[in-house]
Amino acid sequence: MDTDADPAGRPFAVIGATGRQGGSVVDALLERGARVRALVRDPDAPAARRLAERGVELSVGELDDAASLDRLFAGVAGAFAMTTPRGGIEHETASGIAAADAAARAGVPHYVFSSVGGAERHTGIPHFESKRRVEEHLDALGLHRTIIRPVFFMDNLAARSVSVEDAQAVVRMALPAHVPLEMVAVRDIGRVAAAILRGGTPVEGSSLEIAGDRLTGDDIAEAIGLHAGLPARYEALPLEAVASFGDMAQMFRWFAETPAYQADFAMTRAIDPELLDLSAWLAQSGWMPGR
Repeated sequence: MDTDADPAGRPFAVIGATGRQGGSVVDALLERGARVRALVRDPDAPAARRLAERGVELSVGELDDAASLDRLFAGVAGAFAMTTPRGGIEHETASGIAAADAAARAGVPHYVFSSVGGAERHTGIPHFESKRRVEEHLDALGLHRTIIRPVFFMDNLAARSVSVEDAQAVVRMALPAHVPLEMVAVRDIGRVAAAILRGGTPVEGSSLEIAGDRLTGDDIAEAIGLHAGLPARYEALPLEAVASFGDMAQMFRWFAETPAYQADFAMTRAIDPELLDLSAWLAQSGWMPGR
């Protein structure tokens, strides 16, 4: 175990620790010997109890409760925060602003906010725009902050886009086959965020769009087929196929019709030397299509 914990023994606060992205930050911080304090709604929930068993300090509360945010941020070395659009876009913005305000009240020394690739470029995609508004609020506060902007999650391919049909791996997305898509492993979001929190990176105080690979649909299918030992093909879906999934159609239209994501691969790898490309993520994750 490396031990780049805070010299004063202060914990790092993490919002979203029971989820995939915040959980990856917890993993990376604990691997480096840091103390972690996590915001949880229910300390008796299985995910929260697993954190506690690993030595994470649980801070019970909600993002819409100022007092619980004040407790979370009291005396920390730094904080990681993220938002999700699950409760609606306006709620996401309000939650992100509430957390930023609490961090400012507490005088958090360094605040790392996970936004989304392209948020600052006024995409018009609702769940990108909500994060842009949080970014703008952070800047207005004058809080010492670093913004990371992850691109498409590799992990989402496994959850939504791949099936096995007639002993063949089939990848389907609403993206033309020739258009490359930048992507990142959730694991690496945590590693980048933790490295920035621990200090000493050249991006501290600025913003960084992060990615680990850039592949077309055909490339993605080939990588998955090689991993699974199956023939594979890619099928581009029309945008109408995802029209019922909220603002998903707007996002895939943006992928196809603009330069879309513009990650800094070199800087991402400099911060996270073990950054995974898609083939490495497939091998590391143990995921197999159809299982």
